[in-house]
Amino acid sequence: MNRSSETRENQKNCLITGVGGQGTLFLSRLIGNAALEQGLTVRGTETIGMAQRGGSVVSHIRMGIDIYAPLIPLHRGDLIIAFECIEAVRVLPFLAEEGRMIVLNRLIPPVSSTLGAYRHDPAALLRPLKERVKQLILIDGEKLIHQCGSPRGVNVALLGVALTLNYLPFTPEDIIRLMTRHVPPQLLELNLKALRIGLAGCR
Repeated sequence: MNRSSETRENQKNCLITGVGGQGTLFLSRLIGNAALEQGLTVRGTETIGMAQRGGSVVSHIRMGIDIYAPLIPLHRGDLIIAFECIEAVRVLPFLAEEGRMIVLNRLIPPVSSTLGAYRHDPAALLRPLKERVKQLILIDGEKLIHQCGSPRGVNVALLGVALTLNYLPFTPEDIIRLMTRHVPPQLLELNLKALRIGLAGCR
């Protein structure tokens, strides 16, 4: 079977984007491992900008069967989780026409940036999202950070939102079991709390 045999019916393509320090890679590996435990084939890749906070980070996760390439083709993303508005706009070309997008409504200007009008009108960043994304969920960033008690819990909270909407091929219980086994004890309660906040609805 060659790559041309890949079909949308047996795939779930998820893209996660943010900036350094937001837990993008942790979340992508959590999703990938949860899918593996469901017996699915998982392919993925990570595009990392500057290593320090502020650099763009994008993770592609492809789950299902008959998947051969790790990079999500343009216009084939079923779900995009974005931790920041600039990065959400940057990856819009990957979203499928009927794809879903969960975006943390928060602006973190890159270390070197030519934001132009966006610097004076951050709300302008939301316009292309609202115009082009049919299924868009915007989450209040500052409110969510306050609820979690730390910016470090935001990534798992957004995963909780996706799980309540059945956007992924596993359950909250699968994620809890996985985190209990693999998250360091000093971070486990923070992540479990964040997941509960996302599952309860943090909009």
